[in-house]
Amino acid sequence: MFRVPLLIAVALVIAFGGGILTTLSALNASAGFGAIRLGVWSAFPDVQTADADPYAKSHRAKAGRLLYGSAEGLSFTASSDEDGNLLTGTCSYRIVGRTPAARLWTLYAADPDGRPLVPRADLPSAHNSQGILRHRDGSFEISVSATARPMNWLALPDTGAFSLVLTLLDTPAAGSSGLIGLEMPKVESLGCGQ
Repeated sequence: MFRVPLLIAVALVIAFGGGILTTLSALNASAGFGAIRLGVWSAFPDVQTADADPYAKSHRAKAGRLLYGSAEGLSFTASSDEDGNLLTGTCSYRIVGRTPAARLWTLYAADPDGRPLVPRADLPSAHNSQGILRHRDGSFEISVSATARPMNWLALPDTGAFSLVLTLLDTPAAGSSGLIGLEMPKVESLGCGQ
């Protein structure tokens, strides 16, 4: 007597549970289509527009993030160095070069979920274009490590994998003019365990 309703209940749990798990894994696998890559940096310029694909819209809703409009800015993410190795908190890196033209840019380290990494309160956890020390030619060099470095230093907690997030605000790169020919800084490894 209770066998048929029990089988129906089990089938519904499997169907709904499987559907939810499949959807969550698809959302975690990609932030959407239309990614552009400039060296080790990648961005999704269409993710904040009405033309974004359904996966990008779902990913944005799941993360609960407020994204910049296409005329406001563009966020680039780097999860590996120039040699293709994943960024990890036990290694040291240097970011060297220039950014595309922007009124302001910000740089910080983030965990795999995109949340900013927070080292001890008295250490520099982010930089921006207004407070960075530059070379005479306008280029800059930022050390990223768990141990203190001279000049521009971005402190890391001794953590596992992380990514660097470079946000360009009020930049022509965020418009529809295309991103070909833009110069992005390089992310070079300085070694591990230092």
